[in-house]
Amino acid sequence: MPELPEVEVSRLGLLPHLLDEPVLDCVARRPDLRLPIPQDLAARLTGHRLRAIVRRGKYLLFHWPTANGWLLLHLGMSGSLRLVPPVTAAGAHDHFDLCFPATVMRLKDPRRFGVVLWQTGDDPETHPLLKHLGMEPLSDGFTADWLATLARGRKTPIKTLLMDARLLVGVGNIYAAESLFRAGISPLRPAGTIGAARLEKLATTIRETLREAIEAGGSSMRDYVRSDGGAGSFQLRCAVYARAGQPCLQCGTSIRQVRQAGRSSFYCLQCQK
Repeated sequence: MPELPEVEVSRLGLLPHLLDEPVLDCVARRPDLRLPIPQDLAARLTGHRLRAIVRRGKYLLFHWPTANGWLLLHLGMSGSLRLVPPVTAAGAHDHFDLCFPATVMRLKDPRRFGVVLWQTGDDPETHPLLKHLGMEPLSDGFTADWLATLARGRKTPIKTLLMDARLLVGVGNIYAAESLFRAGISPLRPAGTIGAARLEKLATTIRETLREAIEAGGSSMRDYVRSDGGAGSFQLRCAVYARAGQPCLQCGTSIRQVRQAGRSSFYCLQCQK
């Protein structure tokens, strides 16, 4: 699933080509993805200029003030956004186009878990899918003190806590695993048993890992590609994620794989306590 870095890389790739450009058309090739696609998007947006693209967690939010609203887009499990020439024929899994004079923003979503929705008004975070989202890990509010307060007294495993979008948004499985490895903390450790100094290190490694992933263009594990069609490369730097049975890059111990909250966790028993 595209996580915070992949969504942010997509946002940065779209901005230079779409900002302040007028919409010529919206094309939905099916009535729904995970949720129904609004049928009136073309009528709402045609002729209006896009004024902002922002990210909230794993959502991209496109703002048209003159149309009095925001387009909310989530890439789901397998989605990606491409910028293609207007004459480019759509493929089997190309379900939604946002058309501009010089380019088309095309959503490809083979598993159809993405969303394309409309939110009227100035504040997109009043939408039910957004209003309960937690802290942004790259924001000023994400500090060691905040993380310590969150973890205090909790028996929940720290990796499960990091991946709860009601508390902290966008970290995702890959980046939680890599951040915990860099901090030397087992994904199985109860959050409330981790000391302040180690939580401070974890807060730092989360920020560093996410920023490094953004610089690397994200992780292309399955279907994700950047808006220019190129692949991300952070997956080539993973120390533990998807390396079960392989030697730890620090100590040589075999990387372990366990299931946590329905997801695979990878860690080094020797380096992570």
